[in-house]
Amino acid sequence: MAKDLLEDGVSLYTHGNYVEALTYFLSLPDDSGVDSVELAYYLGLCYSKLKRYDDALLYLEQVVTSAHDTTDEILKDRVLQCRYLLAVIYCLSGRKKLADYELNKLLETGYKLSSVYASLAYVAWEQENVELSLEYYEKALAEDENNPTALNGMGYVLACEDRDLTKALSCCKKALEILPDSVACLDSLGWVYCRMGLFDEAKKYLNRAKKADSSNPVILEHLRVAELGEE
Repeated sequence: MAKDLLEDGVSLYTHGNYVEALTYFLSLPDDSGVDSVELAYYLGLCYSKLKRYDDALLYLEQVVTSAHDTTDEILKDRVLQCRYLLAVIYCLSGRKKLADYELNKLLETGYKLSSVYASLAYVAWEQENVELSLEYYEKALAEDENNPTALNGMGYVLACEDRDLTKALSCCKKALEILPDSVACLDSLGWVYCRMGLFDEAKKYLNRAKKADSSNPVILEHLRVAELGEE
């Protein structure tokens, strides 16, 4: 019976109605009999989707802490999923040591290796460790040559370092083919063209990125460089 109480909220979440799902889960009374770890799991997912990361951390950490040694296979997978979300949120919020810890824990399990390596590459790049970042991107692409995050990241790092721009261009083009509306991919491809001195091509992609995210300082700086280069 308690399990059935979650079904309406899970259905809302599955159909992308994250606000409604969150409201439903939060409305369940304390004495409903619903499993607290399962409820925390769905609350963490909802908050993550809504980009309310501080709230998400509270519930995702609860799942990992409460069920890290479970023998239940479904719950095991949820713990790994929550660890990965924790790592992503830690990356986004600049808590790189915590992100690194969670990602390395995931590596031990073999969970989503390509995505984990790509995330580790991002952390390494943020820590200004270029060689380690490229090494992790190579590992990510060895696991999945079509991982758009790894392709885009590899291309962007190579462009920033002015290294192997032909490879950078190939990676970023492939990433954008997979995610044609990605602002990050548009910006990266534009930046590669800029580093190659192809400023007309650079501006084409950077202006598309700016149109989608007009306040992004990185995009604006890349576009400024492209416009100056053309003069």
